[in-house]
Amino acid sequence: MQHPAITQYKYHQWANDRIFGRLLELPDEVYDQSIKSVFNSIQEVLAHIYQTDGMWLSVMSGDDFAQTVETLKQIKEKCDNKSLTQIDDLYKAMNTQYLDFLNKQDDLDRELTIKPPKYGPLEISVTEMVKHVVNHGTYHRGNITAMLRQQGHAGVPTDYIFYLYDR
Repeated sequence: MQHPAITQYKYHQWANDRIFGRLLELPDEVYDQSIKSVFNSIQEVLAHIYQTDGMWLSVMSGDDFAQTVETLKQIKEKCDNKSLTQIDDLYKAMNTQYLDFLNKQDDLDRELTIKPPKYGPLEISVTEMVKHVVNHGTYHRGNITAMLRQQGHAGVPTDYIFYLYDR
């Protein structure tokens, strides 16, 4: 039986794949059309999720703050002005990195100490970090659904229960 953190991450991956699949069905301009919303475009939301996922993988991997800042800078450069298919490819590569990392861990419930300068140290398990990554993604996939509706298009269900039925 796989660890719940891996199941949760696979849900995150599945839900993102559903969003990409839906976006690929729509006219190209939907992806980068300027919208008055929480983000200026769906492209910006996808870049934000990707960047945040990469930042947290850096943290979970044990990188210190300076390394994580450098990693985030590189990730931002990677996804700047990318097409939908290009950012989908970046997501797929990040999924592989996440699953490799998670599968190599002896104890996903072990405590990490993270030390973001603005907030101070926090004891948190890898499992809890994955839960945060998944929750963050869920929130922003909701933004994307709202942005699609604003543009006159239906979204796609990405609820966890649909993942369970689908798998």
